[in-house]
Formats: sequence, C-alpha cells, structure tokens
Amino acid sequence: MGTSHTVKAFDEDLDQLRAAISEMGGLAEAAIGEAMQALVRRDVDAAQRVVERDARIDQLEAEVERAAVQLIALRAPMADDLREVVAALKIAGVVERIGDYAKNIAKRVHTIEDSKIQPLSLLPEMARIAGEMVHNVLDAFAARDPEKAAEVCERDEAVDDFYNSIFRALLTYMMENPHNITAATHLLFVAKNLERIGDHATNVAEMVYFAATGRHLAERQRGDETPYIAAGRLDE
Repeated sequence: MGTSHTVKAFDEDLDQLRAAISEMGGLAEAAIGEAMQALVRRDVDAAQRVVERDARIDQLEAEVERAAVQLIALRAPMADDLREVVAALKIAGVVERIGDYAKNIAKRVHTIEDSKIQPLSLLPEMARIAGEMVHNVLDAFAARDPEKAAEVCERDEAVDDFYNSIFRALLTYMMENPHNITAATHLLFVAKNLERIGDHATNVAEMVYFAATGRHLAERQRGDETPYIAAGRLDE
C-alpha cells in the first residue's frame, strides 16, 4: 500500500510539472503569433503587451525548476522516471528561451514602425511553422510520444529554408537602397529569432525522444550554411 501511495504521489507531482510546462508552451506559442501580428500591423501597443506577458513565462520556469528539484530530492526517481524529470527541467529552460525570442521580435516593432519596407510575406508563414513546432513538441512531451517528437525535428528544415530565402531577399533590399539597411537588418534579426525558435523546438524534441526511449536521435544535417555564417549566431 505504501509503495502504491508513493507511486501515485510521484505521478501527481509529474502531472503538475507537465501542466506547468504545457502552460509555458501555450504562452510561448501565443507570443510568437502575437509578436508577428504586431510586426505585420506595426502595432507598437500590441508588441508591448507581448513583452509584458513574458514575465509569466519566466515565473513558470522558476516554478518548474523548484518543483523538479524537490521531486528529485524527495522521490529519488530512477531510470525512466528520472529521465522524464530531468527532461522537464531542461525543457522549461528552453521554452523560457523561446518566449524570449518572441519578446525580442516584439521589441523590433517600433524600430520599423516608420519604415517603407513591409515585413516580408515569408515571415508570418515562417512564424506559423515555428509556432506549430513548439505546440507539437510539447504535445509529444505530454504524451511521451517519441515518433511525434521525431516529426518535429523533420520540420526544422522548412524553417531553415525560410530563413535562407528571407536572408537573400533582405540582402537584395540592402544592396538596392542603402536607406533600407536599418529596417532590413531588424527584419533579419526577426527571421533569425524565428530560426532559433525552430532550433529550440528541435532541441526539445530530442529531449522528449531520449526521455521516452533512452536513445538519442541521429544528428540532423544542415544544408546551406552561408546565411548562418554571414549573420552569425546572434544570440550566442
């Protein structure tokens, strides 16, 4: 009876962890979409609301960290259970970073408010795919579904392709008219943030896959590196 009670208590604690991460993911996914809408509409007020709501994601990350550490200390989980708790702890940190990228996109809105360059039509679609990756990978985590996690990794190539196309388009804007350089550079940062969101969703997928199977996914090969070398890892 004591063992049964302990297992039930552990499962309840783990469910609370999953719920907090799910809430974080929902907020981060919404922030991506809302930041992009604010950018397209050049809505500075909407962008500011995205920035302000990021505090809730930060708060949830702190709650997950405390709960995960307490769970490890009190329950001493082993094997599969330990992998899942550690994955939850790492995933919370990655989702918090995704929220930061959405916030960074929102912060760019005021910089292009008066620019004559319209946000590229590719950016909203790139943001949609990145947001779906975040949504799907957290669904995979909640369901402990390694196959769904692997599918998220496969979608990252589409985000990379969008980034490459946007990079080249913005480079053309800059070359055609030096007055476009400032606005185009800010839009390039936006595209870079979206590309990094895709990378982070992929990282979460790899964690989910390992937590569920105990095996690592094969490393994904990247295609054309030119835009990445030119733009650099802006957040590293």
